[in-house]
Amino acid sequence: MPSTFDPDAAATADAGIFGLPDTRDDAHVILFPVPFDATTSYGGGCSRGPEAILNASVQVDLYDVQFGRIYAQGIHMLTAPARVAKASKAARKLAMPIIAKCGADAKDKKKVAEINRAGELVNEYAYQTAWSILAQGKVPGLVGGDHSTPLGAIRACAEYVNRLQAADRKMHPRDRGLGILHIDAHMDLRPAFEGFKYSHASIMYNVLSDVSEVSKIVQIGIRDFGEAEFDFAKSQDRRVSTHFDLDWSTRQSDGESFSALAQKAVRELPQCVYISFDIDGLDPSLCPHTGTPVPGGLSFNQAAVLLKTLVDAGKKVVGFDLVEVCPGSDSGAPEWDANVGARVLYKLCGAAMDPATQGV
Repeated sequence: MPSTFDPDAAATADAGIFGLPDTRDDAHVILFPVPFDATTSYGGGCSRGPEAILNASVQVDLYDVQFGRIYAQGIHMLTAPARVAKASKAARKLAMPIIAKCGADAKDKKKVAEINRAGELVNEYAYQTAWSILAQGKVPGLVGGDHSTPLGAIRACAEYVNRLQAADRKMHPRDRGLGILHIDAHMDLRPAFEGFKYSHASIMYNVLSDVSEVSKIVQIGIRDFGEAEFDFAKSQDRRVSTHFDLDWSTRQSDGESFSALAQKAVRELPQCVYISFDIDGLDPSLCPHTGTPVPGGLSFNQAAVLLKTLVDAGKKVVGFDLVEVCPGSDSGAPEWDANVGARVLYKLCGAAMDPATQGV
C-alpha cells in the first residue's frame, strides 16, 4: 500500500473495494465477484449484489474496533467475469417458469440440463479462481451471487488444506480437514431442489456429497428447514453440527451469554476454516431484500462477535464467501442491503487477516 494512502480520506469505488488502491500482487485478501443467481426460488436479484457491495464499500470507515487496521493487509477485488453474468441471465430465464410451478417435470429435462451446465461453469470458475489465489499464498473471498456459487471455491480450499496437512503426521485427527462455519437462516441440505443440482438450497448437501476433504460443518443462525434436511444432518453424525437460532435465543433468555455459545460452537471446528456467510443469517431488518428472508437471526454485532471468537480460538481462515446480498429497488432504502453487506465483507476480511499486519 502506498505510504501516501490516507485511510480517513473520502473514497470512490473507482479506487477499488473499500476505496483501497491495492493490486492483486499487493493484497493478502483477493475478492472475486460471482454475479450468478439462476435458481433463487423466492426473491431474486443477488446477481447484482457484488456491484452494489463494491459501490457501498467506500462508505465503510477503515479502522475496525475488533480487528484494527484490516486494510493494512491489502484487499483487492477482481473484475466480475462477463461469461458468468451472461450464463446467469440465460439460466435464470429458463429456470423461472420451472420455479413458478414449484419444480421441474419430465418435460423440463433439457432446460434443467442447461441450467445445471451453467452451474458447472460457475463451479469451475470459482474453483480455478480460488486455487489461483491460494497458490499465491493469499486468501480467496467469493462475493455472490446466490448460495450455489461457492461450491468450487470450497472444493479448492479443501484440496489446498489437504495438501498442507498431508505431511503433518503429528496433527490431531480433530484438526484435520477443512471446517466450514456456515452462517445462514437455512440448512441448505436439499438435494437438487426443484430439480436443479446446483440450487442455492443445495450448497451444503453438495459439499457433503462431493467434497470429502470437508471434515466438519458448523451451522449457526438456522431457523428454516425441511424435515428431510433435519434428518440428513443427523445422518452425517459428527460431520454436521447445527445450532438452531431459537435454541440460542432461549438459552440467552435463560442467562447464557452469546459469547459462551459462540465459543462452544467454534471449538467444534478443525484448525483450518472456510466461512460461508449467507446474509439471510442476519435479522431480516438488516437484509430486507435478500431472496429468502426469515424472522429471527443474528444481529450485526453478534455476527461480528462470532467472527472474532473464531479468530481468538486460533482458527485459520483459508477462504470465505458472502452471498445472497440483494440491492433494493424501492424508494425507501435501496442501498441498505449493500451497506450492511459491505460491512459484513470487511469483517470477513478482518477474520482472514494476515498475521504479518496485525498490530501494524
